[in-house]
Amino acid sequence: MNVSVNGAELFYSTRGNGPACLVLSGIGTKPYEAMTPPQLSDRFRLVYVDPRGSGRSTGEASDLTFDVLAEDLEAIRADLGAERVAVLGHSVMSALAIEYGRRCPESVSHVITAGAPPGGDMAKLAAKASAFFEADASEERKQILRENMARLPPNPTQGQVMFAQTPMRYFDARFDAVPLYAEAVVRPEFLQHVFGSLTQGWDITVGSGSLRVPIFLAHGRYDYTVPYVLWDGIPAQLPNATLEIFERSGHQPFFEEPDRFVGALTDWMATHSW
Repeated sequence: MNVSVNGAELFYSTRGNGPACLVLSGIGTKPYEAMTPPQLSDRFRLVYVDPRGSGRSTGEASDLTFDVLAEDLEAIRADLGAERVAVLGHSVMSALAIEYGRRCPESVSHVITAGAPPGGDMAKLAAKASAFFEADASEERKQILRENMARLPPNPTQGQVMFAQTPMRYFDARFDAVPLYAEAVVRPEFLQHVFGSLTQGWDITVGSGSLRVPIFLAHGRYDYTVPYVLWDGIPAQLPNATLEIFERSGHQPFFEEPDRFVGALTDWMATHSW
């Protein structure tokens, strides 16, 4: 499906039945269609969205601000005929989900995040993540990472580096994630914009009083890219946030522990509405 919004054609696909949940992707919808568990589409009508400038959507990535994003997602919500939607963001896309909820609390029932950073300073995040990995990871996990990194070719692609970092990203340090991303649509200018100017100065605690929508913060115990310890003390500063740790997951608990993720999310949504 495509929706015309302010000079862009925004692409989205749907799966499942129930209340609409927008799933934000920065690498095309196919990887998240593959990673989100079937159990989730039994609970929701999942709406996989390519923000402007990414995936199969048109428009300039550099035009994307949090306000433009909110307008774009509101247009998709209207096209769906949904009075309210939940929104799910993974990794840095969690910041976009949170900011949509902040700007449109009358339209967003719940914000669901997985592996979310609490801020957009990626250099600071990477330093803390590296320190946590060195202090917490097993020697076997560290050795697998060293071997993976040593096998990288000169001038590796971003994708090759990501797959080499599997011991930091998955509970199973030897997991083969390559098939999950086979149909990814990577547009470097979009990722550069999101990781750069869009989120660089973002901090969830700034203006936290305006975050009225309930927020579910799912984190894997073995996520060494955005470790759960980054959130120490932060949920208590937010009006309505719940941190849930998944003990057999890395950066993608919805994929690694699908039954537990859906169960925990369903229970949370039953007790957190507004």
